[in-house]
Amino acid sequence: MIEVLSIPPLATVQDLGRAGHWAQGLGRAGAMDPLGHQITNWLLGNDDNAATLEIPLTPARFKIVEDTEFALTGAACGAKLDGVPLPRNWSGQGRAGQVLDLGAMTDGARVYLALPGGIDVPEVLGSRSTQFRESFGGYEGRVLKPGDRLVGCRTAPKAAGSLSFAPPPLRQTGDDAIRLRVLPSVETRQFSEASLAAFFREPYRVTPQSNRQGCRLEGPVLERVAQGELRSHGIAPGIIQVPGGGQPIIQLADAATMGGYPKIACVIEEDLWRIGQARPGDRFRFDMIDLSQARDIERDTAAHLTTAKRSLQKARALQEGWN
Repeated sequence: MIEVLSIPPLATVQDLGRAGHWAQGLGRAGAMDPLGHQITNWLLGNDDNAATLEIPLTPARFKIVEDTEFALTGAACGAKLDGVPLPRNWSGQGRAGQVLDLGAMTDGARVYLALPGGIDVPEVLGSRSTQFRESFGGYEGRVLKPGDRLVGCRTAPKAAGSLSFAPPPLRQTGDDAIRLRVLPSVETRQFSEASLAAFFREPYRVTPQSNRQGCRLEGPVLERVAQGELRSHGIAPGIIQVPGGGQPIIQLADAATMGGYPKIACVIEEDLWRIGQARPGDRFRFDMIDLSQARDIERDTAAHLTTAKRSLQKARALQEGWN
């Protein structure tokens, strides 16, 4: 069990989301960085979908109330346990009375904290994620505040060892922008040739107005040349819409289920975690791929993650044998 001593706004309990309710107008919610969320769980031997605490702002401070194993992944924030620095992506044992400090983020935008078996909150409509607009799910349907206590769904090993893991880099080596691979949408060709050339040539900057609903970008103005307004249509995380002002918005975990803005492209699911770890001021570059390439990326990513998960499972099994 851990207790929140201090925490900035917007920290919530999330899992991989509440799928299957778009027809009822209920969005997915879930972790903004699904890869980081899963890695945090793997470090503890949890199920991929076990609930974690998503912390989009720091500093934050927690007290270990009862001995427990825990894991941290995501943004670099100089985490310390009783003043002892911790690796960026790490799991280990916390003793009753110890204090976990998360400092200012220096790289990345979200930290994920996991407990054994996942954070124990009620399951609502098949998920433990916090649904912001509707105020249900997660921890009493709200953001975390000082005094809240989080408990894992299972008991931690009495003599757990520590593990660390290196996830994929946010940026490619030597690239100052974050690369996002995208597929064309139905309205891609409704934009002018000059706009399309600029969209795939120039970087777009993440603005401070970005949130869990959408990542607002600033860059070359995109002009739709087709005439007439569009009917509202279904949207999902990854869709890049372009409002009348010509600045794109990437729909994210808390996106609405319907929208009428034209779509210039869609970020593939395997790159959504990169948006979740982008900070205001970071820049994106977009690379168009086709459906065949997207399928290859999906298959290769799944194989890589399966290998990583098995490696961590093997390491945990060895630790338990040593203990």
